[in-house]
Amino acid sequence: MKIVSKSVDIGGRPLTLEVGRFAEQATSAVLARYGDTMVLSSVVCSSPNPGLSYFPLSVEYLERLYAGGRIKGSRWVKREGRPSDDAILTARLVDRSIRPLFPKGFKNETQVTITVLSVDGENEPDILSIIATSAAISISQIPWNGPVGALRVGYVKNNGESSYMSNPAANELSFSEMDMVVTSTPQKVLMLEAGIKQLPEKTVLGGIKFGHEENQKIIKLIENLAEAIGKKKMDYIDHQPDPKLIKILEKEYAKEIDEVLEKKVAKEVEGDEMVALVAVIVEKYGEEHEKKQIEGALDTIAKKKMREKVLKEGKRADGRDIKTIRPIEVEVGLLPRTHGSAMFKRGQTQVLTVATLGSPSLEQLIESPEGETAKSYMHHYSMPPYSVGETGRVGFPSRREIGHGALAERALMPAIPAADKFPYTLRLVSEVMSSNGSTSMAATCGSTLALMDAGVPITSPVAGIAMGLIADKEKPASPAGRYVILTDILGLEDFGGDMDFKVAGTKEGVTAIQLDVKIDGLTMEIIEETLKRAYDGRLYILEKMLSVMPEARKQLSQYAPKVSIITVPQEKIGEVIGPGGKVIRQIISVTGCDVNVDDDGRVTISGTDAQAVEKAYNWVAGIIKEAQPGEIYEGVVKRILPFGAFVEILPGKEGMVHVSQMSTGFVNKPEDVVEIGKQVKVRVYEVDDQGRINLSMLFGEDAEKNPPRKRERSAGPRGPRRRF
Repeated sequence: MKIVSKSVDIGGRPLTLEVGRFAEQATSAVLARYGDTMVLSSVVCSSPNPGLSYFPLSVEYLERLYAGGRIKGSRWVKREGRPSDDAILTARLVDRSIRPLFPKGFKNETQVTITVLSVDGENEPDILSIIATSAAISISQIPWNGPVGALRVGYVKNNGESSYMSNPAANELSFSEMDMVVTSTPQKVLMLEAGIKQLPEKTVLGGIKFGHEENQKIIKLIENLAEAIGKKKMDYIDHQPDPKLIKILEKEYAKEIDEVLEKKVAKEVEGDEMVALVAVIVEKYGEEHEKKQIEGALDTIAKKKMREKVLKEGKRADGRDIKTIRPIEVEVGLLPRTHGSAMFKRGQTQVLTVATLGSPSLEQLIESPEGETAKSYMHHYSMPPYSVGETGRVGFPSRREIGHGALAERALMPAIPAADKFPYTLRLVSEVMSSNGSTSMAATCGSTLALMDAGVPITSPVAGIAMGLIADKEKPASPAGRYVILTDILGLEDFGGDMDFKVAGTKEGVTAIQLDVKIDGLTMEIIEETLKRAYDGRLYILEKMLSVMPEARKQLSQYAPKVSIITVPQEKIGEVIGPGGKVIRQIISVTGCDVNVDDDGRVTISGTDAQAVEKAYNWVAGIIKEAQPGEIYEGVVKRILPFGAFVEILPGKEGMVHVSQMSTGFVNKPEDVVEIGKQVKVRVYEVDDQGRINLSMLFGEDAEKNPPRKRERSAGPRGPRRRF
């Protein structure tokens, strides 16, 4: 095989695309390298499947731990198993970047397989995967209106100056206020995915423009590669609904289709209505057209009617104008035994979110080629079949559920308090009770309320809204074409529209963005207008939310664990743990708390009983405390010797009260004053050079004012001689 390679500099590092080294039997394959990160994207296209109502594209992202020189940590399973959430999110990122550019009638099953071969810990493989896939499809015979370029955009402020970054490295992302992936064609923006630290819309728009401009270098690189080795695009059969059939149905069944459309908008058993209508049409035209063709034609007509009404009248399928948000309902504290709960309802979209607090030890460990990381904040999203009035599979989360949960998680991330201020592991679960558009943004709003109900001191309330687009098919979303932007889209407007643009944020700025389109992209004009309208919608929703829950509860739920953290000096860790773990096991046994000691000396104590947590905290604090002369303690007599008694003043720390320090008068023997197990009040009057603590007993209210009597010490072993 002849190896062909092309390179370009992006962000100060070379991006290289290579063809001909691997996967010669695939339809096409491209090996991409950025730094020492390498991925192989292979594409295979098979025969058409005209019976499908969708384009059968699948994207598989294969993480290999060997890419980072790692072996799976499990002692029993060393092979990689089901895809991680991060792998699924990357596969979705690639899918959303390429799917809109395939011809609408193309039904050939197409599979993209991305294998991560090497990672350097600095350059993320997700951006490289999009680029490699774009190049692989561009050089193949598969019909596609690409190529696309992809870039990760960062944003930093320094000494009053700010700048955008191209593909920031991992260490640079840690102080970046923006982590945004921009996929674009030469003219338009195709896909966005972003986590942002409350930046204003103007700054966000600047980042999108920056990413779009930088992408032109990558697009040019792919075009050069395609010119060198690209294949002629294949001919294919357009499997879109028959225009003649559409005209017949529009003429003969206009009234029936309008009735079904009304049911579809209201989510009122539209399935039964559609089945009945299809049956009637099949009976009349079944010999000329297959049932699936009729179903496809009806679906096309329904979408067409919805779009024409918006474009010509500015009216939507449910009667709203283009800016109106559906009625909002909010409830908090619905579930009595959970730590926090909230219901957010917008129109027929209803989501119940539950917040659960746990100790820091419950954080999630994630194994990847880059290494092992930990998460202390997680958001899980569940959309069971009943939420759309259907039956279906229940079990492992779908890719869509994982994606929506990750979006809500990203939206709330900037508002989650720092671990040093709120040392809890947080898990949010959004249960979709009813779905008719924008459940992920309803989950975001419900999550804010659930956290506030749980007493989590979030920095700012977060809300989200989904924006839609209806563009004239004759002049699709271009400066010269007609288009209408929709606020708070319905399910029908999502499936039948051209855009799903989700924007989440606070009053101060944007926290997350996710853009999917069904057309060839968006102009900057459309993006700017969408961000402005989303801002207005977000503030309206926040006002509704805060009218019910103005601020977080002052106290945590009585059922939530109580957590305290104390930092122990490195040299004291052994004392806290004790020989063979004796001390820490004793603390756990006596208090009933969960106690964890990190290698850096961070001791985390958690339990449901606040008093027990305080007792364990004081116990650890006592172990590491150094007694100082003049300090007064309530101690317990542990041992009695002929010359005095040993009193435990701190956990594991004893001091000696010499018999001469047991009273202001003469004491013949210690047993005359103290007994084992008795609690006594003592004062530290000396800590010698060897760390031994000498105590004097205190009696009465004025005893604290009396200094201990000075005693002499022999030059021999410990145990001074008594003088008479």
